[in-house]
Amino acid sequence: MAELTALLSVSDKAGVVDFARALHGLGVRLLSTGGTARLLADAGLPVTEVAERTGFPEMLDGRVKTLHPRIHAGLLARRELPSHMQALREHGIGTIDLLVVNLYPFAQATARADCTLEDAIENIDIGGPAMLRAAAKNWTGVTVLIDPADYAGVLDELRAGGVGRATRLRLAGKVFAHTAAYDGMIGNYLGALQPGAEDSPAAVPVREPFPTVYSLQLTKTQDMRYGENPHQAAAFYREGRPGAGLLAGWRQLQGKELSYNNIADADAAWECVRSFEDLPACVIVKHANPCGVAIAPTLAEAYHKAWQTDPTSAFGGIVALNRPLDEATARRIGENKQFVEVLIAPAITPEARAVFAAKQNVRLLEVALGGAVNALDFKRVGGGMLLQTPDVKNVGRSELRVVTRKAPSDAQLEDLLFAWKVAKFVKSNAIVFCGAGMTLGVGAGQMSRIDSARIARIKAGNAGLSLQGSAVASDAFFPFRDGLDVVIDEGAACVIQPGGSMRDDEVIAAADERGIAMVFTGTRHFRH
Repeated sequence: MAELTALLSVSDKAGVVDFARALHGLGVRLLSTGGTARLLADAGLPVTEVAERTGFPEMLDGRVKTLHPRIHAGLLARRELPSHMQALREHGIGTIDLLVVNLYPFAQATARADCTLEDAIENIDIGGPAMLRAAAKNWTGVTVLIDPADYAGVLDELRAGGVGRATRLRLAGKVFAHTAAYDGMIGNYLGALQPGAEDSPAAVPVREPFPTVYSLQLTKTQDMRYGENPHQAAAFYREGRPGAGLLAGWRQLQGKELSYNNIADADAAWECVRSFEDLPACVIVKHANPCGVAIAPTLAEAYHKAWQTDPTSAFGGIVALNRPLDEATARRIGENKQFVEVLIAPAITPEARAVFAAKQNVRLLEVALGGAVNALDFKRVGGGMLLQTPDVKNVGRSELRVVTRKAPSDAQLEDLLFAWKVAKFVKSNAIVFCGAGMTLGVGAGQMSRIDSARIARIKAGNAGLSLQGSAVASDAFFPFRDGLDVVIDEGAACVIQPGGSMRDDEVIAAADERGIAMVFTGTRHFRH
């Protein structure tokens, strides 16, 4: 293997000393900048400063150090073109055969609450992306690395005689994706600054939630057999660093590969169940809607109560739990003979796994509980995208406004808040009957709120559950009293709804006439 030169200049220094030591052991010359050069020298490695190669010192507080023909010509020269190599010889420039660069930590800097515009600008890397793009463009002659996870594989290939073309092309593609994400991140930041930020660069600027141009980068983690239907192609993509608690961080313990619909429904179930914290909770989802939700002193009891809401719909559903799945709960699922597509919990005990060991088609997922939420929600439309902040509003007892002569009891208030929390995750129009910490009937996705109420009654009847004395949540206001009359006719004793209709007085008067308690939340939870 001909003598090679590697240029190393990294902000993330994880593993770089060991990598450089291995390169040196293979006879690779080391070239470096600033802090990386000092780190390698302190480790006893022979390293040449970039300033020695260029003949120019680092300038402008480090803004200029690698932007020089002796660097870029060494990266960009095509080894197979005699004219390129002759030009290098005429100017005394050597090739750079391996580039190891990662960029200034712009994301980390701008995530700080005290980050000023000046701080953000100084964390925009210029020389790094320029070198990366040059090396990636010339992938046939240069190996370029941005990720410490790739160090070991490249070393293996070097020891075997040289880095292969397939690896170099793959790494080049990784670089362009990385620099595109970096530029997109900077564009998102600058495009979200409120007017006037330019006048006070030493101050923390105010940022709007939606930049002028929005850039998003996702990484494909798997192709799928098909999408919502067999004639549709599909794949799953993850964000770079999914926050703790979000579904994309799942760990699959057993079962077939997740399908498109599995992932969509699993997300609906997980988001709902992790909104319950005080007691063990179970959420069963079918076709994106909760068909059973319950809380109880034990997880097994919570599961059984959720299943009782609608055993028919629960068949083939997604089960999500907010506590570690234990053996007792696993056995209760088996006793109910419920066919489960996916089972999600923060952890699954070995005893619970043993219960499902004979049912290898059941997909068992562990997702760590956490408070992370998506920064923005997206919805694709023809030729465009709708973006919104996520619906993270959870109404507390102190925010409720009793609007009827009759006030709900403490027990009714608990049921109302439970019903309201469930309604947030049911497709609109949503009507949810609840009682004693469980759903009794769920009406979802109807064009008429009255029809949703009737469907909820049918569901309860099919499951043999009584709606007498129940608490009812409506995700949006009742525009007329007829919707309220329907839920009272079905057995509701108290109602929770946002309020805000021009006929609120009429609806409140109807509640008083029928002798029920009603509270307003002031918050709507449409879910489309």
